[in-house]
This record gives sequence, structure tokens and C-alpha cells, in this order.
Amino acid sequence: MKILLFLAKGFETMEASVFIDVMGWARNDYHYDVEVVTCGFQKTVVSTFGVPVIVDVLLEDICVDEYDALAIPGGFEEFGFYEEAFSDKLSDVINKFNYQHKLIATICVAALALAHSGILTGKRATTYHLNNAVRQKQLAKYGVEVVNEPVVKTDNIITSYCPQTAPDVAFMLLECLVGAEKMHTVKSAMGFE
Repeated sequence: MKILLFLAKGFETMEASVFIDVMGWARNDYHYDVEVVTCGFQKTVVSTFGVPVIVDVLLEDICVDEYDALAIPGGFEEFGFYEEAFSDKLSDVINKFNYQHKLIATICVAALALAHSGILTGKRATTYHLNNAVRQKQLAKYGVEVVNEPVVKTDNIITSYCPQTAPDVAFMLLECLVGAEKMHTVKSAMGFE
């Protein structure tokens, strides 16, 4: 199984690395069939706080049929996150994953990219809840039923409300891909339970 990890400019490194680590433990230590492929608009994506990351593939070269899930970490507006997260090209990819009912997992404000694409309209979801819930209010303007809970799964879509939830999202995605028993094996090995 392949997970496409989209890294927008200004993404949060912690929120991206959790997918790489959780799936890496699953693949390396337990030989579970989960692979993470990173992608972005450019070969080198600069994260929040200025960390450059070289991605595996460019978004324009993606064939959605080759992937089982899409994961998107959140990021900071002042580092340019929404410039790419709200792009028509990313919205198109998000819609293709959703049309095929493939798993889509987001952390924190990455839920806004899903809302911007139109796939969250009328659905339950969450996003960053602190700072007077300004991002949750923004999410609601897209016609989303905002739920103030750490992680919300609606159909094939996982959203969460802050960086602290990142491991929960990654483990939930792993569970959806390989089952609860295998997920708990990895979670326990990593010291999360």
C-alpha cells in the first residue's frame, strides 16, 4: 500500500514526520506493506521554520490510481502554507482521491485544504481549535459541521485539531490500512501504549 504525503510550502515538519515514522516502523520492523511517498510542487519544499525537504515526486506527476491514501500535514500561513494548500492542482488531486473513496488524512489546518476543495461540505470535521477557534470558524464557512474533538473520522476522511494529535492521525491511518491488531503492535513498539 502506498501513502502519498503531500508537503505544501510552509508545512510543519513534526506533522509530516509522524507519517514517515509510524509507517516506517510498520514497514521496517514488521514488514507491513505500507510505503510513504513524499510529494510537492517543487523538488525541494521549505517547511515552517525553514527546513528544506527533498520530495520523492512532483504533484504534477502523480497518478492517483497508484496510491491507497493521501496524507497532508498542516502548516503556517506566514510561511506560505495556504498558497499551495489552496491551489487548484491540489484541490484536483484531493477530489480524485475522494472520488475513488481512498483514505485522506490531515493534521491541524490541512483540513482547510480539504474544505477548500469542496469535499468536506456538509460533513463532520475539525481543524486547529486554539487562538479563539479562528481556524474552526474558517472551516465552518465552507459548510462543514465543525466538531471540537481531537480527531474526527467521517467516511474516508480523517481530520484533527492541532499538532499534538499527529500521532493519533498516523496510527488511525495505519489501522485503516492494515487493521487494528497490526496497528496496535506498532503503537506498542513505539511506546504509545
